[in-house]
Amino acid sequence: MKKGLIALGLLACTAASAQDVSAYTPASDEGIVYFLPKTVLQVNLIATKVTYQPGDLCQYANRYLRLSNVTSQPETHWELKTIDVRSVGIPDSTKAYIIKLKDKSVASNVELTENGIIKAINTTSPQEPVFAEYVLEKPQVHENARKYMTEEILMAGSTAKMAELTAREIYNIRESKNLILRGQADNMPKDGASLKLIIDNLDKQEKAMTEMFSGYKNREDKVFTAWVIPENNLKDRIVLRFSNLLGVLPAEDLAGEPIYLSVNSTNALPTLLPEEEKKKKKIEGAIYNIPGKGNVTVSYKGKEYFKQELPITQFGNTEVLVDGLFNKKINTKVIFSPQTGAIVKIDKD
Repeated sequence: MKKGLIALGLLACTAASAQDVSAYTPASDEGIVYFLPKTVLQVNLIATKVTYQPGDLCQYANRYLRLSNVTSQPETHWELKTIDVRSVGIPDSTKAYIIKLKDKSVASNVELTENGIIKAINTTSPQEPVFAEYVLEKPQVHENARKYMTEEILMAGSTAKMAELTAREIYNIRESKNLILRGQADNMPKDGASLKLIIDNLDKQEKAMTEMFSGYKNREDKVFTAWVIPENNLKDRIVLRFSNLLGVLPAEDLAGEPIYLSVNSTNALPTLLPEEEKKKKKIEGAIYNIPGKGNVTVSYKGKEYFKQELPITQFGNTEVLVDGLFNKKINTKVIFSPQTGAIVKIDKD
């Protein structure tokens, strides 16, 4: 089976050479094998790793800058930022079908995903991203305060003296900013752009030198993923655990608090009776999904972080796109969702 667009004899204008689609079995006739997708839930937990690094002059923070609660010990902890759930389609091994090749047929095209899920017939599906990218917080770049220090500060004979001179330089920077903003500086900037550039540089210097006392924090977002096959009336399945000290943990690690997932079908389609199912299998045509929907909820410590209705193919049924839509008089183009197997668009020429 080739990936992408595959030329095949799909349909003919007479009943004798109609489209022949059947459940796939190994060693069956030659043809194009395709899968319909089933839904798995991709549970994405975004957690922020917060790392504190003390400054070299942290023991003098309160004395010179009146900064209280400044610790001299490095520290790392985690914060739970958000939880997102996405409905993702994977090949369903129980829904494999073959479109058999015939001699007297109209040349058509079938487009498949890399893992064999049907995407389109007689056309090309749009190459659009299925999900938006997460906006993640990245660690900041921290300035080296020593490049702003004067010779007198760098040549100080003790840490205490360096702290005193550094604090004095911080106050000088603040005074310079105030004079500029009040229009009282000896050499005022000539325009707004110059003013902004000077103030930004002074802010950068002040921040870098203040961090010598206060230390600084790095915040970095990380994405952790769990995969769950949805079931109706699924109640409080533990998918991951979370600890402020250790971060995201596997479901079986009792060092963290559990994160619960619940799923309930909202519009499950009626199941066909055996005789209806048997009759349906005799209809020739492309088989596709009519997905159902389910309410998906994720909670942590009693708080709901995610609650949304998502498409779930297992809560729906399959249907047949009859081959009468495809003949020499009508060129039918069909686009399927590779996530659900549902019809997205039908066009006729």
